[in-house]
Amino acid sequence: MSVVYDAAIIGAGIVGTAVARQLSKYDLRIAIIERGNDVAMGATKANSAIVHGGYAEPVTTLKGRLCYRGRLKYRELNEELNFGFAEVGSLVVTFDDDRSPLERLLEQGRANGLTDLRIIGQAELREMEPNLNPDLRWALHCKGAGVCSPYEMAIALAENAIANGAELFLEHEVVGIRKEGSQFVVETSQGEFRSRFVINAAGVYADKIARMVGLDDFEILPRSGQYLLFARGTGKAINSVIFQLPTDKGKGVLLTSTYYDNLLIGPDASDDSSREDTSTDIERIAAIYRQCKQLYGGINPKQFIRSFTGIRARSSTNDFIIGETKVRGFVNVAGIQSPGLTAAPAIAEMVEGILRDGGLSLVKKSDFNPYRPPIIRKRELRLLSEIKHLLDIPSAPEKIICRCEQVTEAEIVDALHRGIKIKTIDAVKRRTRASMGWCQGQFCRPRIAEVMERELGEPIDPSFDIEHSGVNRVTRSELLEFLESQA
Repeated sequence: MSVVYDAAIIGAGIVGTAVARQLSKYDLRIAIIERGNDVAMGATKANSAIVHGGYAEPVTTLKGRLCYRGRLKYRELNEELNFGFAEVGSLVVTFDDDRSPLERLLEQGRANGLTDLRIIGQAELREMEPNLNPDLRWALHCKGAGVCSPYEMAIALAENAIANGAELFLEHEVVGIRKEGSQFVVETSQGEFRSRFVINAAGVYADKIARMVGLDDFEILPRSGQYLLFARGTGKAINSVIFQLPTDKGKGVLLTSTYYDNLLIGPDASDDSSREDTSTDIERIAAIYRQCKQLYGGINPKQFIRSFTGIRARSSTNDFIIGETKVRGFVNVAGIQSPGLTAAPAIAEMVEGILRDGGLSLVKKSDFNPYRPPIIRKRELRLLSEIKHLLDIPSAPEKIICRCEQVTEAEIVDALHRGIKIKTIDAVKRRTRASMGWCQGQFCRPRIAEVMERELGEPIDPSFDIEHSGVNRVTRSELLEFLESQA
C-alpha cells in the first residue's frame, strides 16, 4: 500500500479501539489492523464486564494509577457512544470478623484517589444485598463501580473511530514488522502497511509482535478464567458487583448481574493455559458454582445457559506495559489484563501523550463527532403473548427475529450497515443480543441468516459457527448431571 499512516494500531480489542477513537479526534491517518473477523474477538468478548472501583491495585503500579482515571470517564463515554453502562457499586465481602484486609484495600483505594469507599457492617450489608448469605460479616463498598457491555463498547469505539476517519482492516494477521528510515512496514497476511508509529495492542500476542522488532523484554503468560452465565432476569436478585477478598491470582470469583440482568459468576484462574483454548471444563465450572453458592444460595443450575472462557494477557512484569520502546516510534500497550477494561479510556489518553512526546503532531479536528447512536437499548422483555403476532409476519422492521431477547428485524438491519463489515451470526449477536437468550440461537439463527443473506447478498450457513468450531463448552445438562453425581 502506498498510503503512509500516522499510526498503525495492531489489535482491535477494547484497548486498540479506545486508542483509535482517541486518536480519531485529530487530523491523522489511522489504521486498525486486526487478525480476527471482527473487533472485540479476544478477552474483550470474554470477561467479567466490570468497571472496577480502582482500589484493588496499589498506586505503585500502572494498573493502580490508571484504573480509577479510566472509571471516571465511563459515564461520559456511554452518553456519547451508547454501549451500556450502569453504576451499580461493588462490595468486597468477608465471613471473617477480622476486617483488616478490607482496611488495607480501603487505604490502597484512597492512595489511588478514590473518594467513594467505605467499610460497612452486617446490618447495612443485609439491607443492600438481602439475598446474600446472612453470615457475611463485613464488606468494602465502592459506590462508583459498575457493569458495562464490553464487546458493545469496543464495537461502539471502533464505529465512532471509523466515522471520524480511522480505517479498520479485519482478517489481516501481522506476520512481520521492519523499519525503513522513519517508517515502519507492517507485513500482514493481506499486504503491507506503512506507518510512522506502531501501537502494539495485540493482547495475548503482544510479546510476539514486540519480538518482530527485536524487543524481548517481556513475555505474555496466558491465564484462563471460566464463567457461568444464567438466563436473563436471574441477576435482578443481586444489586451490586460482589467480590471475595482478592488473591495473588487476581480479584477472585465474583458474583454479579450483567448490564442486561443475567447472573454471571466467575472467573477462576489457571496459568496452565494456551493463547487460544477457550473450552470450558466441568470440574472448574462446578467449583465456581459451588464457591458462589456459598455467597448466594439462590443460584439455580437449571437456569444456567452458557459457559465461556476468557484468556487474560498477563505479563511477566505483572503490570501494564505502556510506553515507547527503544525502537523509536514503536509503542507497547501490553499486559493489559484486569482492570484493563476499566482503564482503557485512560490508557488511550496515555498513548496519545506518548505519541505527542514522540513527535507526532496532534491537530484537533474541527468536525470530530463524538456521538454514536445505539443499535439496541436495554428494555424489559414483554410477555410472549404480547409479541406472538410479530414472530411470523412477512419481512418488516417490527418483526421479531429473536424470540428470547425480542430483537427486531430493524435492529439487525441496522447492525449490518454500520462501519464494520459483518460476516457471522455471532457478530450480529454481539451487536443486538439476538441468540443470547434461553435457547442460545436454536430458534433465531436461521432467521438471522435469512436477514443477513438478503441484506448482504451472501450465503450464510446458520449451522456453521465459524468463531466457536472445535470449542467444547460445558452445557446445562452436563452441569446438572455432574452436580447430581457429586451430591
